[in-house]
Order: sequence, then C-alpha cells, then structure tokens
Amino acid sequence: MTPRATASTPARVRADACPGALQTHPAADGALARVRVPGGALSSAQLRVLADAARALGDGALELTSRGNLQLRGLRPGSEAALGDRLAAAGLLPSATHERVRNILASTLSGRAGGRLDVRPWVTAFDEELCADPALAGLPGRFLATFDDGRGDVAGLEGDVGLLALAPDTVALLLAGADSGLRTAPAGAVELALAATRAFLDIRAQDGDSAWRLAEIPGGITRVVARLPQGRNGHFCPVEVPRAPVTGPAGAIPQDDGRTALVAVVPLGRLTADQADLLAGTATDLQLTPWRSVVLPDLADPDAAAEMATSAGLVLDPDSSWLRVTACAGRPGCAKSLADVRADAAAAVTAGTLPADGVRQHWAGCERRCGRPRGEVVDVVATGLGYRVGAVPS
Repeated sequence: MTPRATASTPARVRADACPGALQTHPAADGALARVRVPGGALSSAQLRVLADAARALGDGALELTSRGNLQLRGLRPGSEAALGDRLAAAGLLPSATHERVRNILASTLSGRAGGRLDVRPWVTAFDEELCADPALAGLPGRFLATFDDGRGDVAGLEGDVGLLALAPDTVALLLAGADSGLRTAPAGAVELALAATRAFLDIRAQDGDSAWRLAEIPGGITRVVARLPQGRNGHFCPVEVPRAPVTGPAGAIPQDDGRTALVAVVPLGRLTADQADLLAGTATDLQLTPWRSVVLPDLADPDAAAEMATSAGLVLDPDSSWLRVTACAGRPGCAKSLADVRADAAAAVTAGTLPADGVRQHWAGCERRCGRPRGEVVDVVATGLGYRVGAVPS
C-alpha cells in the first residue's frame, strides 16, 4: 500500500522538460516529439497519419513508450508546426496547452475481454475535462493517471492518480500507486480523479512547483486526501494494489462477444511506418499498451491478421524473449550512449545469447538507464568496453 517513491526523494532543481508534440526534445539524430494517446486508443486513420508524419518529417518509424504513447524521432529543424497541423487535423492534438499532460493508461482490452467494468468512458471523460480546465495545463509532463478495470494490469504502474474497479459498483481511488481508502460508484469516478488531480496541483504549487510526481511530495497522499470529498461511498480500509505484470499479453485473446483480439508485440518498441500501415489496414480501432504492443481488436477471423503481423516482424508468441527485453535509444539517437544498444540487444535475441539467463532485462547505453521499466529488471549497461550485467533493486 506504500508507494515505492518516498518523501526522501531529493527536491527537483529544474522544471520538468518532458517532450511533447509541440515542445520537442533535441537529440543526436534530430528533434524528438512525443504524442500522447490517452488510454492508448487510436483509430486506423490516426495511425496512418502518424506513419505518414514519420516518413515525411522524421526517421520513418514510431516509438512506443511505456505509457502507451508514441514518439517520432529524427525530426527536421522547424518541423514542429507541420507535425502539429497533421496531429490536430487527425484529432490527436485537442489542446495545444495541455498536450504534454494527457498521460492516461487504461486496462488493455477493457470493455472487450475481462475486467469488472469498461473504463474507456473514463478515459474520454477525464481527458475532455483535463483539456477544458486551463489550470490543469500546469501539471508536470510526467503526471500519470491509471484507469484499471479490476484486472490489475495498470494499477501497479504507480500513477499519480488512479482508479481501480473493486467490483462492478465500487471503485477505489489510488494516489501515488497506493489505495487512498476513498471509494466511489463508477459514475463518480472521473469526478473524484479530477478532484485529486487538482489537489495535487494545488499542493505542488503551495510547495514551490518543484515536484514532478505526487510521490515526491512529503505526505502527499495524506494531503491530497484531506482536500477531497470522502468518496461517494465513504472511506474504507485500504486494500493492496495489484503489482503490475512483468510482461503484457501477446497473441490471440478471445473477446467476450465471440470475436478475437490480436496483441502484437513490437520488438524494442520501434514500429516502422510500413508496419504501422499494415496494422492500420487490419483493424478500425487499435490500442497501444504499456508493454510496447499494439492490440488489434474485434477480429472475426484473426488468422490473416496473425500471418500479416508475423511476416512483418511483429511478435505474437507470449513466450518470446522479445517480451522480456527493452532498450534505450542508444546510438546514433543519443549522444551520451556508448553503444548501439538496440542493434546489440536484437542480435542477442536472434542468437539466443541474452545475458542473465534471458530474464527481464533493460539494455542501456549509459548509467542513466533511460527507459528502464519499473519492477525487477536486470540492467545491461554499455561501458565502452562491452556491457556490464547486474541487477539493480526495484
């Protein structure tokens, strides 16, 4: 019930500079833009727009992030305006002022397979209210909301604010990855999550706007709860929040309506524009996951889609080593990297020579270990003379 980050976290000495679609980050291979995709929900038309933008403005690929968002790398100088116009026309940029704070994770396949209720309406309502409130544009770019339908897949990803369905009629409010003890009915869940978000922003401002995450604020959970209504159904003893799974689903998943969803894992999260076009031609609606995979739902006959995905280099085998390997950008994208870690990691997977007996591992080009997933992970860190392999406590 206690979040992993603590009040001993050092105070931030600089403002959060998390990149967005308009506020890009300079990298060795060009500018990097991050496009927020609330709940991971994308239409096929939107995915095609992103693929076209990657070809025309970037390096020809899309990167999937651990928050179910997308990145474009290698952007030409001055291309931000052109990218913004493309995204806005596709409905991917509803607010230029709020675009960096629309970080919302939702349970994979919610409303289609499993779960206690459908959280997709929460995603839409929360995002709309977030963008409609000018004050919430002041949230740090690392703010994260998690909406878990009870299956326990995203509740453990330590969102600043979260909702966890305990039953079809009971929802728990999570704060900094822990259960606050506040409960509400599903109809009041978004309202309570927004109230907690505003309380976090108010406390952050009161403390000098230095914290990037709620867990960094001393007594943050208690202070947020003190500013909230006591939940529509009152206050209860907190329950243990499910830990996030080490890997996400892969392959064919039966839906509740008799159709099939196909979950295609993208090796190292790098989806080429051509692969994106193939996926867009397979399903009308898609979902990105925190495990760098793409869900193709509502398939009446998944065999053709499975053959397409496999032939395109995507992974459907839930036992594949690709599900256990992540990597930072490495060379040439990052000037600080001491190796082309993606190429080296891919070669190790292909040759079956992953270190540490092939357990969950993150390959990094330097000691910063950017992109490292949460939880128990073996670090494979470039040193300039090879790689150092060793576990780092979660």
